[in-house]
Amino acid sequence: MRVMTVRPPSVAGSFYPAKPAVLATLVDELLARAGRLTHGADPLPGEILGLLVPHAGLVYSGVVAAAGWRLLGTAPAVPPPTVVLLGTNHGDPWLDGVAVWEDGAWRTPLGDVNVDAELAGAIAELGAPFLIDPVAHVGEHSIEVQLPLLQVVRPEVPIVPLSVAAGTGVDAIEAGERLGDLLARHRAGGRPMVIAISSDMAHYPADAACAAVTEELLPSIMRLDPVSLARAERRVMDGVTPGLVCGMCGIQPTVLGLAALHALGATRGSRLAAATSADAGGSTDRTVGYLAVAFTA
Repeated sequence: MRVMTVRPPSVAGSFYPAKPAVLATLVDELLARAGRLTHGADPLPGEILGLLVPHAGLVYSGVVAAAGWRLLGTAPAVPPPTVVLLGTNHGDPWLDGVAVWEDGAWRTPLGDVNVDAELAGAIAELGAPFLIDPVAHVGEHSIEVQLPLLQVVRPEVPIVPLSVAAGTGVDAIEAGERLGDLLARHRAGGRPMVIAISSDMAHYPADAACAAVTEELLPSIMRLDPVSLARAERRVMDGVTPGLVCGMCGIQPTVLGLAALHALGATRGSRLAAATSADAGGSTDRTVGYLAVAFTA
């Protein structure tokens, strides 16, 4: 008998409000602001297969993230999609691979989000670098902060959480292609799939430089070109931008995720929103970049 495992929230009260009513009000406000931000934009050209969304505290990056997540509510699939969440690994340097959370649910102040245990098991069975490892998820915020937004727009949607630390080279791209092939088979069988990549952009340059890094990396993301993106991020890091410690903190899940999206059937990315922490009232001297992109068939 499988024991249902519930992951409790680890950043409620810091990255987002811990009180359910306060959190629900904030998420509603973020979604409304995102709707106004994207009002008048051209309709997306096809079925939504993926999102790139930021993962800072909701008061900073929440509007940009909401610009992505709101799309799952405005164009619901029947049956609901399973969302495969590719998280950035911030705090577990020992992780060498893609850690799968196998079953149970993830809890937020708004309730539980069920894990698609069948799909999680199939992903783990792909073999290295995929492995079952709940420990890698315990204190990580990059997936958790997405869930309140998902819970409001599509509360019935199951997830598969993956913490990605697989590098940016050939092996990571091949792993992404195998993941995408698996999801494409499920999609062909009538089960909608969405890949959500959780990543912030540049860390800690001044505001203008932070926005410039996003613009430099954006074309590779829009083309779903993981090789070009890895090279572009390396060029950014090899430059002399004061204060810059990374061009994209989730470069590893993004490289693997773009390869997976291409294999799933995505053909293009559409920019939804971009900002920096300065836009939310933070310092203009030391900023973090945020970007939301939708990927469509």
